Amino acid sequence: MNNNTELIVNNNPKSPFSEAIKSVRTNLQFSMVNRDIKTILVTSPEPSDGKSFVSANLAVAFTQENKKVLLIDSDLRKGRQHRLFKVRNDRTKGYSNLIVSSKTQDVIEDFIIHTEVKKLDLLPCGAFPPNPSELLSSTNNRELIEKLRKMYDVIILDCAPTLGLNDSLVMTKLSDVNIVVVSKGKSKIEVLEQVKNNFEKVNAKIDGVILNKVTQKDMSYYGYYGE
Repeated sequence: MNNNTELIVNNNPKSPFSEAIKSVRTNLQFSMVNRDIKTILVTSPEPSDGKSFVSANLAVAFTQENKKVLLIDSDLRKGRQHRLFKVRNDRTKGYSNLIVSSKTQDVIEDFIIHTEVKKLDLLPCGAFPPNPSELLSSTNNRELIEKLRKMYDVIILDCAPTLGLNDSLVMTKLSDVNIVVVSKGKSKIEVLEQVKNNFEKVNAKIDGVILNKVTQKDMSYYGYYGE
């Protein structure tokens, strides 16, 4: 068992939060039935909405269905998955570095961290580049994601917040499903509407919304709202 208290689905799989995340997983699996869905993009309107926390726990939930999962820290500005998993973010061997490296399978596997959670691998963000959007929209990145799709059953993309940044919108070109995490009591409906409009401008859509930071009392309302 991982001693990381933020990986609730791994440490306390029967908790209300874990059951809620598993419901999200189930909804996604239903949407996968007739579609070739492998890459799931997770973003939020603003920082501190909990997108990285949700991404990590959703990744764990998929491993519990015997899926081989890769969690990519695609937030090349303030990525924190390495902190969640208590591993080192090698500034020479992360996602940003791999995008610009040669990408044979041997090279790719040298960058990937096998976590304490069975069947869950992590690709930390790596060095913070001066041009995240350009790097993420590059042909190199598209080719890298295509290679990774052949290596894993599910890939979770933990992307930067959407408002004021183009990074997540760029990544929608590589994702099969787009999820937005919002915070109870923080995220206003106008903000979510703005995020929706930003997605539409790049011909992408929000496939589901996860309401995060709810209390135990509110847990019955915790959910994933798919379109």
